[in-house]
Amino acid sequence: MTKDAAYWIEKLGLEAHPEGGYYRQTYKAELILAKGSLPAEFTGARAASTAIYFLLRGEVFSAFHRLRSDEVWHFYVGATLVVHVIDGGGRYSEILLGSDAEAGEVLQAVVKAGCWFGSRVRDGKGFALVGCTVAPGFEFEDFEMGKRSGLVREYPQHRALIEGLTRG
Repeated sequence: MTKDAAYWIEKLGLEAHPEGGYYRQTYKAELILAKGSLPAEFTGARAASTAIYFLLRGEVFSAFHRLRSDEVWHFYVGATLVVHVIDGGGRYSEILLGSDAEAGEVLQAVVKAGCWFGSRVRDGKGFALVGCTVAPGFEFEDFEMGKRSGLVREYPQHRALIEGLTRG
Protein backbone atom coordinates (compact mmCIF):
# COMPACT_ATOMS: atom_id res chain seq x y z
CA MET A 1 0.00 0.00 0.00
CA THR A 2 1.37 3.38 -1.02
CA LYS A 3 1.19 5.94 1.75
CA ASP A 4 0.02 8.92 -0.29
CA ALA A 5 -1.49 12.21 0.87
CA ALA A 6 -4.98 10.70 1.20
CA TYR A 7 -3.59 7.99 3.50
CA TRP A 8 -1.98 10.54 5.85
CA ILE A 9 -5.02 12.85 5.82
CA GLU A 10 -7.23 9.96 6.92
CA LYS A 11 -4.73 8.25 9.26
CA LEU A 12 -3.90 11.47 11.13
CA GLY A 13 -7.43 12.92 11.08
CA LEU A 14 -6.36 16.08 9.26
CA GLU A 15 -8.82 18.87 8.40
CA ALA A 16 -8.71 21.70 5.84
CA HIS A 17 -6.61 24.67 6.99
CA PRO A 18 -7.66 28.28 6.17
CA GLU A 19 -4.26 29.06 4.61
CA GLY A 20 -4.37 25.93 2.38
CA GLY A 21 -3.54 22.29 3.01
CA TYR A 22 -4.58 20.12 5.95
CA TYR A 23 -3.74 20.14 9.65
CA ARG A 24 -4.51 18.85 13.12
CA GLN A 25 -3.31 20.21 16.42
CA THR A 26 -1.43 17.48 18.27
CA TYR A 27 -0.23 19.32 21.35
CA LYS A 28 -1.15 22.29 23.51
CA ALA A 29 0.96 22.88 26.62
CA GLU A 30 -0.83 22.91 29.94
CA LEU A 31 1.57 25.62 31.07
CA ILE A 32 -0.14 28.97 30.46
CA LEU A 33 1.84 32.18 30.03
CA ALA A 34 0.06 35.17 31.54
CA LYS A 35 -0.68 38.15 29.29
CA GLY A 36 1.62 40.30 31.42
CA SER A 37 4.56 38.01 30.67
CA LEU A 38 4.10 38.32 26.89
CA PRO A 39 4.93 41.15 24.46
CA ALA A 40 2.22 43.81 24.17
CA GLU A 41 0.89 42.55 20.80
CA PHE A 42 -0.52 39.42 22.46
CA THR A 43 -4.11 40.07 23.53
CA GLY A 44 -4.28 37.50 26.30
CA ALA A 45 -2.68 34.51 27.97
CA ARG A 46 -1.20 31.80 25.75
CA ALA A 47 -0.20 28.18 26.12
CA ALA A 48 3.59 27.95 26.34
CA SER A 49 3.66 25.93 23.08
CA THR A 50 1.47 24.21 20.51
CA ALA A 51 2.19 21.71 17.72
CA ILE A 52 0.39 20.59 14.57
CA TYR A 53 0.71 18.17 11.69
CA PHE A 54 0.50 20.05 8.37
CA LEU A 55 0.16 18.52 4.91
CA LEU A 56 0.32 20.14 1.49
CA ARG A 57 -0.18 18.28 -1.75
CA GLY A 58 0.20 18.93 -5.45
CA GLU A 59 -0.41 22.46 -6.62
CA VAL A 60 -2.11 23.55 -3.39
CA PHE A 61 -0.14 26.19 -1.55
CA SER A 62 -0.03 27.65 1.92
CA ALA A 63 -0.80 31.33 1.38
CA PHE A 64 1.40 34.12 2.73
CA HIS A 65 0.62 34.76 6.38
CA ARG A 66 2.44 35.76 9.53
CA LEU A 67 2.33 34.90 13.21
CA ARG A 68 3.15 36.76 16.40
CA SER A 69 5.30 33.80 17.51
CA ASP A 70 8.29 31.94 16.13
CA GLU A 71 7.34 28.74 14.31
CA VAL A 72 9.61 25.70 14.13
CA TRP A 73 9.00 23.48 11.08
CA HIS A 74 9.77 19.74 11.13
CA PHE A 75 9.91 17.51 8.02
CA TYR A 76 8.34 14.04 8.31
CA VAL A 77 7.66 12.42 4.94
CA GLY A 78 7.01 13.12 1.26
CA ALA A 79 8.44 15.59 -1.21
CA THR A 80 10.49 18.69 -0.47
CA LEU A 81 8.47 21.60 0.93
CA VAL A 82 9.66 25.07 -0.01
CA VAL A 83 8.88 27.70 2.62
CA HIS A 84 9.16 31.22 1.17
CA VAL A 85 9.93 33.90 3.77
CA ILE A 86 9.89 37.71 3.52
CA ASP A 87 11.15 39.45 6.64
CA GLY A 88 10.09 42.91 7.88
CA GLY A 89 12.94 44.55 5.95
CA GLY A 90 11.81 42.96 2.68
CA ARG A 91 14.60 40.38 2.49
CA TYR A 92 13.60 37.09 0.88
CA SER A 93 14.83 33.66 1.89
CA GLU A 94 13.65 30.14 1.30
CA ILE A 95 13.75 27.06 3.43
CA LEU A 96 13.90 23.63 1.80
CA LEU A 97 12.28 21.19 4.21
CA GLY A 98 13.17 17.64 3.30
CA SER A 99 15.51 14.73 3.94
CA ASP A 100 18.17 15.33 1.26
CA ALA A 101 20.89 17.16 3.17
CA GLU A 102 23.21 16.99 0.13
CA ALA A 103 20.66 19.12 -1.79
CA GLY A 104 20.53 21.74 0.98
CA GLU A 105 17.36 20.39 2.57
CA VAL A 106 16.85 20.53 6.33
CA LEU A 107 14.74 18.49 8.71
CA GLN A 108 13.97 21.52 10.91
CA ALA A 109 13.89 25.26 10.41
CA VAL A 110 12.50 28.37 12.10
CA VAL A 111 10.35 31.14 10.69
CA LYS A 112 10.73 34.11 13.01
CA ALA A 113 7.71 35.94 14.41
CA GLY A 114 6.44 38.74 12.18
CA CYS A 115 7.85 37.37 8.90
CA TRP A 116 5.50 36.75 5.99
CA PHE A 117 5.70 33.16 4.76
CA GLY A 118 3.96 30.74 2.47
CA SER A 119 4.85 27.32 1.14
CA ARG A 120 4.35 24.79 -1.61
CA VAL A 121 5.51 21.33 -2.57
CA ARG A 122 8.63 21.78 -4.68
CA ASP A 123 7.71 19.32 -7.45
CA GLY A 124 4.06 20.43 -7.62
CA LYS A 125 2.92 16.80 -7.80
CA GLY A 126 3.66 15.00 -4.56
CA PHE A 127 2.87 15.90 -0.99
CA ALA A 128 4.77 16.97 2.10
CA LEU A 129 3.83 16.04 5.65
CA VAL A 130 5.48 18.34 8.16
CA GLY A 131 4.97 19.52 11.70
CA CYS A 132 4.91 23.04 13.10
CA THR A 133 5.63 23.99 16.70
CA VAL A 134 4.78 27.49 17.91
CA ALA A 135 5.87 29.22 21.11
CA PRO A 136 4.12 31.02 22.71
CA GLY A 137 1.35 28.73 21.55
CA PHE A 138 -0.71 29.38 18.44
CA GLU A 139 -4.10 31.06 18.57
CA PHE A 140 -5.93 32.13 15.42
CA GLU A 141 -6.05 35.72 16.70
CA ASP A 142 -2.23 35.75 16.35
CA PHE A 143 -2.52 34.75 12.66
CA GLU A 144 -2.71 37.32 9.86
CA MET A 145 -3.45 36.25 6.28
CA GLY A 146 -1.59 38.34 3.71
CA LYS A 147 -3.56 40.48 1.28
CA ARG A 148 -2.07 40.49 -2.20
CA SER A 149 -2.44 44.23 -2.83
CA GLY A 150 -0.92 45.23 0.52
CA LEU A 151 2.01 42.83 0.24
CA VAL A 152 2.80 43.90 -3.33
CA ARG A 153 2.65 47.54 -2.27
CA GLU A 154 5.02 46.88 0.65
CA TYR A 155 7.35 44.49 -1.20
CA PRO A 156 7.11 45.27 -4.95
CA GLN A 157 10.40 43.48 -5.59
CA HIS A 158 8.64 40.19 -4.71
CA ARG A 159 5.50 40.79 -6.79
CA ALA A 160 5.60 37.50 -8.77
CA LEU A 161 6.13 35.42 -5.64
CA ILE A 162 3.38 37.24 -3.73
CA GLU A 163 0.94 36.83 -6.62
CA GLY A 164 1.71 33.12 -6.69
CA LEU A 165 1.21 32.60 -2.94
CA THR A 166 -1.87 34.73 -2.19
CA ARG A 167 -5.54 34.22 -2.98
CA GLY A 168 -6.60 37.82 -3.24
